[in-house]
Amino acid sequence: MTDPTPSVQLKPHHGGISVPDLEASIAWYRDMLGFSLEIVMDIPEGTGRLAFLKSGDFRVELFEVPGAAPLPDDRRYVERDIRTHGMKHISYLVRDVTRLVEDLRAKGADIVWDVREHGGMKAAFIRDNSGNLVELMENPELW
Repeated sequence: MTDPTPSVQLKPHHGGISVPDLEASIAWYRDMLGFSLEIVMDIPEGTGRLAFLKSGDFRVELFEVPGAAPLPDDRRYVERDIRTHGMKHISYLVRDVTRLVEDLRAKGADIVWDVREHGGMKAAFIRDNSGNLVELMENPELW
């Protein structure tokens, strides 16, 4: 009989996002989603700077690299973004997505999809200050 426990167990640590303005993105993730700054440092190869921000056990790593290409327009829209291979977005589990979206709207957040229900879950999408898609998902069974 096979052991049901996988030989490799993974725990989410962070997601990385390239941004055009590190300081503005640090402020956005702090002010909009409540992340706290852990560290800012130069990228070891001297090609830019990075920052780690933390919320609970999860981190976002932000990269600022001079001369980086801007986010393509199709990556800013959920329906168009899924038509290109690659990472799509970071999703955060929240207790009350409707209330959070209302709070974010009051702060001026860019709401892409207002709250929608999907198979017993509620979800919404916003854009960060650089146009990257961020999903907010409510699923009481996962708390």
